[in-house]
Amino acid sequence: MPSNLDRYRKDLDALLSKGDILYLAMQSECSPEQVEKDIKRVHQNQADEILKRIPSFRNTYQPWYSEAKAVIRQLLPDRLSDFVRFYEKSKSRKEITFENYTIEDYLQGLAVTRTISSWEAKTVVEPSAALPKFRQQLAILGSVKARFESSLFDIRQLVQADLFDSELDAAKELAKNKFVRAAGALAGVVVERHLAQVCDNHQIKVAKKDPGISDFNDLLKQAGVISLPEWRFIQHLADIRNLCVHNRATEPTQEQVDDLIAGVAKVIKTTF
Repeated sequence: MPSNLDRYRKDLDALLSKGDILYLAMQSECSPEQVEKDIKRVHQNQADEILKRIPSFRNTYQPWYSEAKAVIRQLLPDRLSDFVRFYEKSKSRKEITFENYTIEDYLQGLAVTRTISSWEAKTVVEPSAALPKFRQQLAILGSVKARFESSLFDIRQLVQADLFDSELDAAKELAKNKFVRAAGALAGVVVERHLAQVCDNHQIKVAKKDPGISDFNDLLKQAGVISLPEWRFIQHLADIRNLCVHNRATEPTQEQVDDLIAGVAKVIKTTF
């Protein structure tokens, strides 16, 4: 069975490949004739097929951006603000120039012209100004790859993810054999340790001596790491876990524990 390390490497490679295709798509939208000429010169017999497969940058960039942003937030957080800056236009921007033109501007088809006379206008900034910004985003994502492969990279979280998967598998087996309290307790340990790691990732100080799921959950919401719906979802998981561990008067149901295990599996894959 492939480890999480192998899966992450494969997913990152696929994300980088998608980025290269998107860069070609942006070039094609900015200079279609030049791109077509270059592809026909290099690929000749396959040119028509390659040109047909070039996607629309405007239609396919956002999913790529969301996925790449999540990867950078987890593996290279010190470059996250740079990555976002190349996409988002600054709220303090007073005029649009080549230097502050962003990918968000490109997606809106924004161009700036200046009137020279009643019959002539000069282009100040055109959509191709976004090309170097996207190239920088690709470079940042590429540096994630370099760090990922480096022997200096701290793989603690990746190893921990493998351990969490194994523990959830054990919880599922316990639940399957009707040991619902034990299954719920084990799933609760997994989500508690994961949320502790997320707080550490975001340098959130935990003052309480023995914090639990709800404590980590509250801190993450206060720091803006998770949304209110995510907070409610995790709190629901905490309630089921408490029922399994602390409430001896009420027996947790099989359905509740199954929901807890499925919920924990979701949290450890989507909350970083």
